[in-house]
Amino acid sequence: MAMAALHLPFFPKTGGTRESLRTLLAETIRSISVNKETFWRPRMMSFRGSHSFVRTYRITPTGAAMENKELPSNYLKDKMMVPNANPPGDEDVNLLSQFFERSSKLVVLTGAGISTESGIPDYRSPNGAYSTGFRPITHQEFMRSSRARRRYWARSYAGWRKFTTAQPGPAHIALASLEKAGRVKFMMTQNVDRLHHRAGSNPLELHGTVYVVACTNCGFSLSRSSFQDQVKALNPKWAEAIESLEYDSRSDKSFGMKQRPDGDIEIDEKFWEEEFHIPNCEKCDGILKPDVVFFGDNVPKGRSDRALAAAKKCDAFLVLGSSLMTMSAFRLIRAAHEAGAATAIVNIGVTRADDFVSLKINSRLGEILPRLLSVGSLGVPVV
Repeated sequence: MAMAALHLPFFPKTGGTRESLRTLLAETIRSISVNKETFWRPRMMSFRGSHSFVRTYRITPTGAAMENKELPSNYLKDKMMVPNANPPGDEDVNLLSQFFERSSKLVVLTGAGISTESGIPDYRSPNGAYSTGFRPITHQEFMRSSRARRRYWARSYAGWRKFTTAQPGPAHIALASLEKAGRVKFMMTQNVDRLHHRAGSNPLELHGTVYVVACTNCGFSLSRSSFQDQVKALNPKWAEAIESLEYDSRSDKSFGMKQRPDGDIEIDEKFWEEEFHIPNCEKCDGILKPDVVFFGDNVPKGRSDRALAAAKKCDAFLVLGSSLMTMSAFRLIRAAHEAGAATAIVNIGVTRADDFVSLKINSRLGEILPRLLSVGSLGVPVV
C-alpha cells in the first residue's frame, strides 16, 4: 500500500502558531518562481451536468492547531525525500483552478506525496524507502511471527516521539481551506499520519491510522499513546535509553541502538529479540497491531464500499500525491472515470492512471495548492 514509510522515523521538531502557518503559506506562494511568459493552453476536461455560480468567496488559509514553536521558511527545500520538480507554471495553476471551479461534487484522494513535504518518508518515489532496499513488514509476517512483531514494535516505539512532531505543510493547509470553502465534497487519504486532521480536515482513512492500536482477535482498541505507556512499563530500561539517545548522544551500546545520520534508530538484532517485550490485548490476550492496513492485507469492506460509492457519484475526482500503484486507490479513480467524472492527478512521476486522466500535473503539492488560494476568487456552486 502507498502509505508513508513509518519504519524510517526521522521527523524534525517543527511547529507553529496559526499566524506562523499563514505566514509560511504566504512565503511559499511568494517564493515560487513562475514563468510569466508561459502561454496558457486549455485542455479538455468534461464534467457531468451543469451548475450556475451566484456567489464567490476569497479563500483564506484555515488555521491548524500546532503544539511547537515555528516552521522554518525553507522547510520544503530541506526535505530530501521530496522528489525534484520544476515549480508549477501559470498554465498548471489555471488548469487546476478550473478543475475545482467546474466541479460541484469533487472527491479528493491524497497519498504519501503530500506527507513527504512534512518530513515523512514514502515508499515509491525516487527517494523513497524502496530505493534504498527497504521492505515494509507484511500483514502475514506480522501475524505469524512473534519475532517480527518484536522487531516492528521496537523500531516503531523508538521512532514514535519524533514521528508525532511532523506538522501539516502548506498543501495540507491549503486543501483544508478549499474544503472549508465548499470546493471539496469528500476527501479520503491513503496516509496514516493524521496530518490532514491537524490541518482541519477529516478525511476517510483508507488504510487506517497509526494513532490507534487494535486487537486482531476481539477488536478491542486503544490509543497509541496508551499503548506506548504500556510498552514503557514493560521495558523501563529501553525507554530510558531511548530518551537518552534522543537528547544526549548518538549511540547507546548497552542497548545496541545507534542513531543514523537520517535520524532512523537502528537497533541491534539481539537486543530487540531478547530484551524487548510487547503487551497483548488486555481483554483477550490477543495480538495487538496498529490499526493500519499492512501490505498483503485488505481495506475493510465497509470502508472500501464507502470510498467506491463516493467515487462513482462524484463529477470530478482529483488525486494528490499518489502513484496509485495499490489497487485500493487505483480502483477508485478508475471507477470515477468509468462513471463519467472528470479526472486529474497532481503527482511527481508516473502513476498507474496516466493513460486515461483528463489532466496530469507534475508538481510539488506544497507549491501548487497554496497558489490556488490567490488565483482570483473560486466560485461556490449553488446546491
